Amino acid sequence: MKTLKDVLQEAERDRVAVGHFNFSDIVAFNAIAATARTLNLPVMVGVSEGERAFVGVHQAAALMRSTREEYGQPIFINADHTHSIAKAEEAAKAGFDEIIFDGSGLPFEENIVQTRKAVEAIKSINPAILVEGEIGWIGASSEILEKAPEGVGVLTTPKEAKQFVDATKIDVLAPAVGNMHGLLQSMVHGDAEKRLDIQRIAEIKAAAGIFMTLHGGSGTRDGDFQEAIRAGMTIVHVNTELRLAWRRGLEQVLQAHPGEVAPYKLLPEVVGAVGEVVTKRLRLFNFR
Repeated sequence: MKTLKDVLQEAERDRVAVGHFNFSDIVAFNAIAATARTLNLPVMVGVSEGERAFVGVHQAAALMRSTREEYGQPIFINADHTHSIAKAEEAAKAGFDEIIFDGSGLPFEENIVQTRKAVEAIKSINPAILVEGEIGWIGASSEILEKAPEGVGVLTTPKEAKQFVDATKIDVLAPAVGNMHGLLQSMVHGDAEKRLDIQRIAEIKAAAGIFMTLHGGSGTRDGDFQEAIRAGMTIVHVNTELRLAWRRGLEQVLQAHPGEVAPYKLLPEVVGAVGEVVTKRLRLFNFR
């Protein structure tokens, strides 16, 4: 079985990206895993600190491992947006493939210090785990928002990227390049799309020289996704779009079957709704 690093190296060589989708229940997980299996593509599943608190750290890792073993599927799990070394160590011991230590809310120098400590702690448990660091503020919640959070829109500079990577020894960098967590109300209705600074992505990639992740991908213009991948993004995160599909799918099936109470009869419709989003995004990210 290929490692996550192997898969990312292949994606970088082929100028495609590995899709990363968050889950907080078996419905979303099954939709992500089954879709990637059907398309014969590698995929990453993520669980944030909040999602891990609900699903269970070891339970989430076990779900991924059982799927990987049963189907021989290149599926990898990421401890998304981890804010403490203790939580990072917990995920490392549970067998996660990647851990994002997110110090983006800290002053830049303190982010460097804390991220370097996280890298050392995680690698001491398992050197094979990829550690991702984040610089630049893109918001904090995969939710539907009335307006962009204060501070979103300030882009990471190539100089900051190089300094951060050199000082922390991370494996993957998540910069701010016009992306934002969550969706604005106007994006939900299709009246607006996120736009990325493609030139800045290319400049940061040249300066950092490591794998890069695009966080906050939901609602981004399709063409910008593809240009960003060609410019150096190797992992692309999508979460809010899945949450929205999950809710809409559930509302529709409950409306269609108001008397049904068996979850296993209702939830396949929700799996399908989430799977449609995953299919669209994986095909887009792997277009050559």
